[in-house]
Amino acid sequence: MCRHLAYVGGPVAPGELLVRPEHALLRQSWEPRHQTSGVVNADGFGMGWYAEGDPVPARYRRAAPVWSDLSFADLARVVRTRGLLAAVRGATLPGADGEAAAAPFTAGPWLFSHNGAVTGWPDSLADTAGALPAEALLRMEARSDSALIWALVLHRLRAGDDAGTALADTVREVAGAAPGSSLNLLLTDGATVTATTWGNSHWYLTGPDRLVVASEPYDDDPRWREVPEHTLVTADRGDVVLTQLKEPSA
Repeated sequence: MCRHLAYVGGPVAPGELLVRPEHALLRQSWEPRHQTSGVVNADGFGMGWYAEGDPVPARYRRAAPVWSDLSFADLARVVRTRGLLAAVRGATLPGADGEAAAAPFTAGPWLFSHNGAVTGWPDSLADTAGALPAEALLRMEARSDSALIWALVLHRLRAGDDAGTALADTVREVAGAAPGSSLNLLLTDGATVTATTWGNSHWYLTGPDRLVVASEPYDDDPRWREVPEHTLVTADRGDVVLTQLKEPSA
């Protein structure tokens, strides 16, 4: 499993979200409070963020635990951004591609993360992967289930689907091929956040000029709201819409 968080809003130092709060993503790497599988997320981490006036995000990833990186706290302290996505990774299978397997994955304006695991991987998604264009498979950064899910989402985005449709249809496709999979997806373009809750937790927090969607709250603010299971979240800093996702037919 993993823990992840996306933010859009007014300018903020990433450390204000990822390091300083009592239960920030940094602490969730060794002591998550709402994780249903695994207790340590030490198989890498990453952060993607948007600089003012640039729609293409920067990205910082490492294969080591976030607490062992001596540069991350400084980076998170001095950067300012209106949008970010960060994740700490607990690998389902050991030794898969190191830094390349750490979220966020990116293409164009998008940052993406998957919290969960595909049952029966990789055999369960052999046909699903085979239906993708060869170019999409060759561009995969890693050989993990998360990287393939990102390839499926990105293929839909490039075909013209909006973010909500791309995530919802990908979840239904993967869940149909691999029942019992955990498919909490998180996607941002720096202005909007789209997510699915499927097999693990998502929470959201709204406030003046601020939206956060995260695997779990980073503090005890009573404004945090838990997203129901099997739900699509489409949101920006002014509005959050929750849509039920139906399970695929047997």
